[in-house]
Amino acid sequence: MNVAEKAGAQPRPNTIDFERFRLRRFIESLGTEELEVRDAAIDLAGIAAVMEGNSKAVLFRAAGPEQAELVGNVMGSRARIASAFGVEPHELMQEVTRRLGNKPEIFEVSRAEAPCQAVVLTGADADVTRLPVHLQHGADGGPYISASIDFVIDPKTGFTNVGLRRLMLRSQHETGIDLVAPSDLKAIYESNAAAGKPTPVSFVVGAHPIDHVAGVMRLPVDELGIVASLREAPLAVVKSITNDIRIPADAEYVIEGYLDPRGHVEPEGPYGEFLGYYGAVKRNPVFHVTAITHRTDALFQTSTIGGKTLGRTDTAQLSALRTEISIWGALEAAVREPVAVYATTSSGGAFNVRIALRQRVPGEARNAIGACMGALANCKNIYVVDPDVDIFSDEQMDWAMATRFQPDRDLIVMSGMRTLPLDPSLPPGSRVGAKVGYDLTWPFGGRDRLEVRVPAPPTFTGKRFPSVEAALADGPKFFEELMAAVGSRDGREVVRVLGSLRDKQTLDRDGEGRYFIKTGSK
Repeated sequence: MNVAEKAGAQPRPNTIDFERFRLRRFIESLGTEELEVRDAAIDLAGIAAVMEGNSKAVLFRAAGPEQAELVGNVMGSRARIASAFGVEPHELMQEVTRRLGNKPEIFEVSRAEAPCQAVVLTGADADVTRLPVHLQHGADGGPYISASIDFVIDPKTGFTNVGLRRLMLRSQHETGIDLVAPSDLKAIYESNAAAGKPTPVSFVVGAHPIDHVAGVMRLPVDELGIVASLREAPLAVVKSITNDIRIPADAEYVIEGYLDPRGHVEPEGPYGEFLGYYGAVKRNPVFHVTAITHRTDALFQTSTIGGKTLGRTDTAQLSALRTEISIWGALEAAVREPVAVYATTSSGGAFNVRIALRQRVPGEARNAIGACMGALANCKNIYVVDPDVDIFSDEQMDWAMATRFQPDRDLIVMSGMRTLPLDPSLPPGSRVGAKVGYDLTWPFGGRDRLEVRVPAPPTFTGKRFPSVEAALADGPKFFEELMAAVGSRDGREVVRVLGSLRDKQTLDRDGEGRYFIKTGSK
């Protein structure tokens, strides 16, 4: 079985639409509420300040001295990612989960057909410093290509691995790459390097949001298939010019090359990381550029990462979606009825996770907390609530913490757990840390008490009766029910009747405050 067959290659369709999943077409589909367009010329040095904290995607029509077209912060809101999938924001996780079950369809096109290879630059012309790559944060080690999707073949399986990596410009034909954190690409690279072999890689820069979502998934399959499954359409791929890696033929730019086998030897960084702090200088491999290809009207892309407004960055939104999908799968195995899951983007999209569930048996809230702690290393603080709390509302979560939580009863702390070394609260060099769960649910079986019911405006629904007395004869009633019983839109006339019954010493109230007629009274 060859690589194409493993990736699910299919006969090519009669017609090929290279525009449907193109980044430029997606940007053109956004309205003014989601897209800011800057027509005026701007230096590359001014790009980062425009995007910092910006709630919109930003399209620069004339960036740098080349007057290049550059777009950033494309995935910086859940609404924009949801629109890429054709759903509402609250439907996004379920839609991505559903699409992951699609059978992928992949077919190969010739280099002459592929729009991403309309322009081919090799040799000295394959110069990454001619691309509109800007400095993103003040202490960064250099300009970074931050929206790149890497495609690499695993020699052990023949599968294509897809991920998201940043590239720090080192020279015209070299970049640094971050391969410190555990990842499939790191494992592939280190296996090749141990054998003294280079690792060919092709980086797509300028891709539809769906492809970026595919890049953050981590599944034991040929991940070209994840791109096709999430697109829910046949995926046209083309072989790279200088290596055998197949990439989406509708990409804007492709940077081809290889990681040399010298290992983690060259300094890379610092860089403003996805948790809102700088990552220190690291030793990392070097990527050597062998070719740059692009569309004739290519749109370059940059991603927002780090800073104080994490919730508005590409990385936090993508990380949150990946976290939610992973946690949802763990919850389905651990508890009977998960209702919703939300990874807060202000925590980088992984560290703070909120779960709503409907407890069917005692202990399910704690089972959910344990499942989250074990499912992902990045999950650090887990909050579990009953279904009546909106986990997407900071206000409601604060209310639940204030009124449903007793620290000596509802706090679950686990230490010595695998975690993310990038967490700045850890001691330097530590790879284990603590995790905590907050059980903000009512004790099982205790939700029937009046004291734990949430007040809401009266609805005045219920059975009608000819009089207040007749309604009370039917059984105990709240005041609202008595008003509904006689069709009152005022209530004061009901008070008068109740006063009269009280004077006759025939009226009483139960522990929940409902009115009733004393036994034996007429």
